[in-house]
Amino acid sequence: MTCLKRLIFCKGAQMKVSRSFSAPSTSCRCFHAELVRHDSRGLPVVHHSDYVCDLPPNHRFPMGKFPRVFHFLLKDQVITEKQMWIPQIASRDLLSCVHTDEYLNNFINGTTNEQEQRRTGFPWSEGIVKRCRYETGGTVLAAEIALQRGLACSTAGGTHHAFPNFGSGFCLLNDLAVAAKFVMDSSSPRRKVLIVDLDVHQGDGTAFIFKEEPSVFTFSVHCGKNFPLRKQQSDLDVSVEDGLEDKEYLSTVEAHLPWLLETFRPDLVLYDAGVDPHWDDELGRLRLTDQGLYQRDLYVMKTVVGRGVPVAAVIGGGYSRDIDKLALRHSIVHRAAAQVWRESGM
Repeated sequence: MTCLKRLIFCKGAQMKVSRSFSAPSTSCRCFHAELVRHDSRGLPVVHHSDYVCDLPPNHRFPMGKFPRVFHFLLKDQVITEKQMWIPQIASRDLLSCVHTDEYLNNFINGTTNEQEQRRTGFPWSEGIVKRCRYETGGTVLAAEIALQRGLACSTAGGTHHAFPNFGSGFCLLNDLAVAAKFVMDSSSPRRKVLIVDLDVHQGDGTAFIFKEEPSVFTFSVHCGKNFPLRKQQSDLDVSVEDGLEDKEYLSTVEAHLPWLLETFRPDLVLYDAGVDPHWDDELGRLRLTDQGLYQRDLYVMKTVVGRGVPVAAVIGGGYSRDIDKLALRHSIVHRAAAQVWRESGM
């Protein structure tokens, strides 16, 4: 933690501030939204049909999971279509608050070289550019809705390996960083953002981007022997060993989250609910079950909302050849959020 951030963090521990959510907005004009099928009674869920794009045959990234997440939420009556918010595509200006002009030029115009494309894991296409920009717009919109209504989820997001000037590990734009910067810079005084990253991989890009920023606190619980090989320094890193199971994992989160909320006093929490800590994940090395993921997500959102802090959740990483099984796993965070929404009378 930088000296400046440590000073801000310690000062925050002395603050006693009562919090309440703003009244629900009945218009989408102030949001980064294309369309709102408005149902004020239900959990807001951000989704776009362009969260998906074509990839070469047998590509390792499970692109088809994004529309299937939304499909299962509707099929299982977790949400209705009236709860759907459709994000705008993230503008060049919005992305430039995090990413360099040179990187954005190469990314948008398709002039990234072969080595850079190998680092990201994706061949360049106009489709991948559009997909990533809508995904980033979705996370920004989820953050905006959460600030108004207390809780919101996207059916994508969590691309935390993207750095300002390069992509990495299936991450081309850092949606969490863009959303945090937008939220922080669009208010006076600047809002404080806590990023709770429970993907199995460290959010190295996010940690790097905010390493000198006192208004953003990065908290990462990740498998220490997993990607990325070279870790960055989050404000709080908790590296866990291979094979960690439900009970021990949840105890680890419980040992840190309440203290962070009480001392840092965020105005918004961005929650990366990666499902790659699951025992059946192809790229994870932990041993969480479906029930363990549900209890984790329920605990995080209930704890944050219970303190009057808005939370926006994204799905993070998850890898399996069985797209439907993976999509159901990703929908766990929305199911837990719907329970928090009901029980909190939001």
